Amino acid sequence: SQESFHDIQKKVNDLWKNLLYPVIPNNETDGMIYATCEMKPNSKIDADKPQVTGQVLFRQYYSYGKLEAIFYLDGFPLNDNQSGRAIHIHELGDLSNGCDSTRGHYNPFSVNHPRHPGDFGNFFPKEGKIRKYKTNLFATVFGPHSIMGRSVVIHEQEDDMGKGNNKASLENGNAGKRLACCVIGICNKNLWEEKLSEVTDKKKR
Repeated sequence: SQESFHDIQKKVNDLWKNLLYPVIPNNETDGMIYATCEMKPNSKIDADKPQVTGQVLFRQYYSYGKLEAIFYLDGFPLNDNQSGRAIHIHELGDLSNGCDSTRGHYNPFSVNHPRHPGDFGNFFPKEGKIRKYKTNLFATVFGPHSIMGRSVVIHEQEDDMGKGNNKASLENGNAGKRLACCVIGICNKNLWEEKLSEVTDKKKR
């Protein structure tokens, strides 16, 4: 039954959580896990490319909450007529060779792009910035398919969302070179609350 399935799922999540995350429900986060990814320009990209910095922040309520994310990024060209920029989660949190050593998209279920858990789609900078809050994301910080310790990569081009009629389209959306990347790690809630108020206040204005 659905109830017994949820019970088993919770027990499995409990095991993983106790192994992986030093955050327990009923502490200061009240069951909410927070993570940050401190964006840095790709050390292997040409100097004339956008030097993107900022943060991608995540939070998720243990154990059935959907992942939320804030994209708070700077360093794009100031004109607003540019194409979208693809943002994805990649397999490794290895920046030893710039963003190139993060490997391909994180794809634990062996499916085609754009159905990978971290295929976040396209973002359109305004005045050189991306300020976006997204909810109900498919990726998770819990359990065996956790994105914790993996990387977020910002690409130079727009994601074709798997409609490019070639192999690369089904692997990475033909999103082009990797402009910037970062490694996802646990953080406290202060950063999330600070950035969320900025993103939501901007929406109201």
